[in-house]
Amino acid sequence: MDTTLIGITGGSASGKTMFLNSLLHRFGKEDICLISQDNYYLPRDQQPLDENGVKNFDTPQSIDHKAFASDLRKIKAGEAFERQEYTFNNPNVAPKILEFKPAPIVVVEGLFVIYFQEVSTLLDIKIFIDAKAHVKLKRRIVRDRVERGYDLDDVLYRFERHVMPNYDKYLKPLKDEADIIIPNNHNFDKALDVLSGFLRSTLYNR
Repeated sequence: MDTTLIGITGGSASGKTMFLNSLLHRFGKEDICLISQDNYYLPRDQQPLDENGVKNFDTPQSIDHKAFASDLRKIKAGEAFERQEYTFNNPNVAPKILEFKPAPIVVVEGLFVIYFQEVSTLLDIKIFIDAKAHVKLKRRIVRDRVERGYDLDDVLYRFERHVMPNYDKYLKPLKDEADIIIPNNHNFDKALDVLSGFLRSTLYNR
């Protein structure tokens, strides 16, 4: 199978998940597969700690990048694989066994998909979703309290001590390496239309 790998990155809470869900809904399940970096976090006892002993999930050292790249090579070669869902220790979520099957379009999303060289070299197109800091903070508060069970003080601490410093250090310098930059402070409708049109053309021209 001829597979096109689309890498989508951007700062934490820049709107990657909403953009991806909107993109997936425009294609059939047999045409597109989503692989998220979120399922490649190292176990909690192996997560790096900050100066106060708090686990830092917003650094490249928190990711099993070798397993991530290995699975991407498998799916690009036409092989299916399974991976246990990572639940960020949320007691209200039981982890599932996720199955990933080859498809003409494979979307790879996560904070460090461009940063990790062994992942970045597999990507055919690199997309950076951008948003202002105050917009990302609002989205992060909602996401982490609802989906990951963090209280407000914890969310604010992580945003100030982990999210923004690591964005400036690891992600912002790589923005210029993206093929497409999508501002997502309000909506991404036009950018979604453009990307969807391009991907449909790749499907029809195979």
